[in-house]
Amino acid sequence: MMIWLVLFCGSALAEPYQAVVGPGGDYPSIGAALAAVPKDNGKPFTIFIQDGVYQEKLSVDKPHVRLLGQSQGGTIIRFGDSAEAKGADGKAVGTWGSYVLRVTAPDFSAQNLTIDNSFDFPANAAKSDTDPTKVRHTQAVALATTGQSDRALFRRVTLIGYQDTLLMDAGRQLFEDCTIKGNVDFIFGKGQGVFRRCDIVSRNRPGAKVTGYITAPSTDISQPYGMLFVDNRFIKEKGVPKGSVRLGRPWHPSGDPRAEGSAVFINNFMDDHFGPQGYADIGVTLPSGQPARFQWQPWSRFFEYGNTGPGAIKDSNRPQLLPAALPWYSADAVLAGWQPGP
Repeated sequence: MMIWLVLFCGSALAEPYQAVVGPGGDYPSIGAALAAVPKDNGKPFTIFIQDGVYQEKLSVDKPHVRLLGQSQGGTIIRFGDSAEAKGADGKAVGTWGSYVLRVTAPDFSAQNLTIDNSFDFPANAAKSDTDPTKVRHTQAVALATTGQSDRALFRRVTLIGYQDTLLMDAGRQLFEDCTIKGNVDFIFGKGQGVFRRCDIVSRNRPGAKVTGYITAPSTDISQPYGMLFVDNRFIKEKGVPKGSVRLGRPWHPSGDPRAEGSAVFINNFMDDHFGPQGYADIGVTLPSGQPARFQWQPWSRFFEYGNTGPGAIKDSNRPQLLPAALPWYSADAVLAGWQPGP
């Protein structure tokens, strides 16, 4: 059923919605509204979500789905799985299954809402190592773009987590005017992503010498682009020590030799939680079960240009783009012809 509502975002805007979630709406839950989307949906299906906290674990496997919240801070999708949470089969869901919202179909968009993985990382870290309830694998994804996801658009969306908040592992995605919170590898994967005018917020890990890593890209070596950050603010929560965060480390899933992560940072503000050591190595488990480490190298695909603030330090461990290379790293190039709508 086509429903017309009036949404106030500074000015009144009449817009058609195919479903409304919340009190007095068509559906009591977002999951129920997603189930109503036609299987082979060929046109935008907009779901308006009224303010409230929705305790749901969601997967979008149909194309052209749009989630539109009433407000960024008031429309909250929340779930608390970690990698050790048990699925319906009784087995641990793993990192890929710990999501709050997973997108596996193309042409998805989300606006004006919050996605919160509520796994309590600090409380778990405070437990003794001998405590049988302590979770060892603390990856807890808020948003995952995987499978056939491509052309995914996120505007005024807040993503909340600690370790592995955002998994962008397929296709192209654009994040504009968003807030992303985390500590360890909290933006990771092999997809192509542009981040513009976002707040990238580092969260503390008390007692850790390195409190966090912003990115862990696993870009395929055949792909010239991975993550591009332009005109963002890299800021921190209270308590994050000066110089204790790294911009990235080169993730090689299961030791994949084709993974050569790319993350480029242009014209961003960087607070003092970054220091001269901009990047770090990373440990992985090989298919054999043996551990391995991959080191950041001077030729790794991590670059910076034109950043400002106390953490925008030029150092041999913080490679800078040459001015002649700057035009190559544009949003249009990373998005490869995709022009997101308004």
